[in-house]
Amino acid sequence: MQAAFDLVALLFGLAALFGYINHRILRLPHTIGLVLIALVVSFAMLAIDAAAPGLGLGARVRAVLERIDFAAALMNGLLSLLLFAGALHVDLAALAERRWAIGLLATAGVLISTALIGVGLWLVAGALGLALPFAYCLVFGALISPTDPVAVLGILKRVRVPPSLEAKIAGESLFNDGVGVVVFMILVALATGAGAGEASAGAAVGLFLLEALGGALFGLVAGSVAFVAMRSLDEHNIEVTITLALATVTYSLAHWLGVSGPIAVVVAGLLIGNHGTRIAMSATTREHVHTFWSLIDELLNSLLFILIGFEVVAVSVSPRLMAAMAIAVPLVLAARLISVALPIGVLGRRRSFTPGAIPALAWGGLRGGISVALALSLPPSPEREIILAICYGVVIFSIVVQGLTLEGLVRRVVRAGETQGAGGGRARPGKKTAPP
Repeated sequence: MQAAFDLVALLFGLAALFGYINHRILRLPHTIGLVLIALVVSFAMLAIDAAAPGLGLGARVRAVLERIDFAAALMNGLLSLLLFAGALHVDLAALAERRWAIGLLATAGVLISTALIGVGLWLVAGALGLALPFAYCLVFGALISPTDPVAVLGILKRVRVPPSLEAKIAGESLFNDGVGVVVFMILVALATGAGAGEASAGAAVGLFLLEALGGALFGLVAGSVAFVAMRSLDEHNIEVTITLALATVTYSLAHWLGVSGPIAVVVAGLLIGNHGTRIAMSATTREHVHTFWSLIDELLNSLLFILIGFEVVAVSVSPRLMAAMAIAVPLVLAARLISVALPIGVLGRRRSFTPGAIPALAWGGLRGGISVALALSLPPSPEREIILAICYGVVIFSIVVQGLTLEGLVRRVVRAGETQGAGGGRARPGKKTAPP
């Protein structure tokens, strides 16, 4: 028990120290700053371990990371709270207005990206002489294709993005991880031979419907129960506790019911964050609920991104793996661009989108902790180590490079699109325009 407390104390201490350094010196977006500082510290420890192997510093750090179990901590703990906190502040009306775009991006977009990345990585691995079967290449495609809601929402809080684009980016990230996890589970079963006989097309569709639709329905029911309870009283401490119970209990029960916990928590959070705050809460309760969940969001994001930065110590790389990591970054970005352009192109036949929507959505599709956690959840094998290293390289690039340049890119492409539209280049009469 003392060891667990010491570990939590260490993480909170690092979060406070790194946050202070970033705020006073680097002045980067909070999550990006924490990742960069943790990376610098990690590389420094690796350098010390290489220069003085007798100290055993690398082995000690890896032992600490193994005690944390990043995959279990995120997927079975932090994720429910982070998703609920994120959904609580999202405008449901804006999501509903863009439901077709978000729905296509979160389903067809994930499937298209999974296939493109899987084929591309298989060709790259073969050219580099990496022993990575095609089935495992598809597994990598499934775990890296969903955009990470924690990373996306964390960055969106600190960059200026047009409201219509922000709704699409946030909405897609909240829902496509549920689709990605289902596809990932099916492909892992095929790759490892576990349950391969049941992994037919019909079974896959049935599993998706059960996970996604069942999760949405369960989240709606759970959120409605919490809504009724909160509407029947006016005591902000109890109501804050109800929201905390809603996030944790919904996620836990969804697991036992065999439905998607992430989707259930998102739906419950959207219900409470929109109808709940307007109808079931007093002004005092609303302020306490938002303050509490903003603090939870900030604390857990700090811990998560520090852990992502430190995971570099646990990743084993070779020259061939480094080459694969470097090639995987443009491969994933190209697949993301195609998987965004196709659904938007289909919907664009009936309505116009915000100028620059496709490049902004493609570049704004950040990957984060969920991809790393899924890679770590794979059964031990040589393929797991290859996938983990490549995944980590893509995630770090996504958080640091895409996160730092997202606002500037959005500003340029939106301005360019508006200028072209004003000149008559792309405006199409008779089509419904995107909401502002």
